[in-house]
Amino acid sequence: MLRTVLTAALALLAAPAFANDSVAELGTGGLILSRSDAVAMESEDLFISPEKVTVDYVFRNNTDKDVSAIVAFPMPDIEGDPNEMPAIPEAQSDNFLGFEVTIDGVDAKPQLEQKAFALGIDITADLKAQNVPLYPFGDAAKAALAKLPKAVAEDWENRGIIIEDTADDGSGMQTTYAPFWQLRSTYWWRSTFPANKAVHVSHRYKPSVGGTSSVSFYYEGKFQGQYGTYKTRYCMDDAFENAVRKAAKENPDGYPKYFESRIAYILTTGGNWASGSIGNFKLTIDKGNAKNLVSFCGDNVRKVGPTTFELTAKDFYPEHDIDILLLEPSDNGGNGG
Repeated sequence: MLRTVLTAALALLAAPAFANDSVAELGTGGLILSRSDAVAMESEDLFISPEKVTVDYVFRNNTDKDVSAIVAFPMPDIEGDPNEMPAIPEAQSDNFLGFEVTIDGVDAKPQLEQKAFALGIDITADLKAQNVPLYPFGDAAKAALAKLPKAVAEDWENRGIIIEDTADDGSGMQTTYAPFWQLRSTYWWRSTFPANKAVHVSHRYKPSVGGTSSVSFYYEGKFQGQYGTYKTRYCMDDAFENAVRKAAKENPDGYPKYFESRIAYILTTGGNWASGSIGNFKLTIDKGNAKNLVSFCGDNVRKVGPTTFELTAKDFYPEHDIDILLLEPSDNGGNGG
């Protein structure tokens, strides 16, 4: 998994974090229904950890007629920029999050819709005409670009579809063409919601976990850098900040010996069903290791296990997305919180 490689790489770095040692997370959410006037969401059980995201839904058609609808799972957009590689769990696959779904316990086979864009212009047909895969970060796309006719490559470079990328491959500096297009991917399927019945839909995937090589909001003995942004985004409280201060004091260099991991879950796109709210909502966040520090926004959050935190609500309306900050000890030490 890419995350394993990322974790090992970040653990080797100990300087204050800047843009060139940070990997961006891709915000991902849940399911969207094409028809929402007849189908209500009775419950949603959402579990988020660095290793997996699982969501269990109970939908109910409260009318006297069966309802047919398209159910979609929008994958996060990917920008094909060799200088801004995001965190991708399945780096060689169109299904780069390892998405799976079941309906009433039976595996579903959703269709994958993909489009490629450059400067907002649909260039899907251009790529297919040259047998270039739409997924920009796979080895197959790079191999296909290497075979482009010179005239096509020059045209694509002028149109912002590809760019030249110069790097040392072990035999000296080499210049190749790299993808620069944007990929939009959506899994979707047709589903029938029987009259006056509940339908159980479950899906899971591997989250895109962003990372930074050290704590980007505390260095030189004080909170600074990204502190203001992080304070708002992750609701860092006194206990969390005190743990960071303590870790910094325990390090002779004065820096907290942690690296950051970040997960973004888009919850607000999910409010598209009959009532607009979720009858029973449950969120469980697992920080992965008891020594990790975790911070996220939420009301009435309870710690229910050594690494797990829980939030429950009735008639819940998703007004805010979920952003999770994890600080993981870079030396396998540190104190949990």
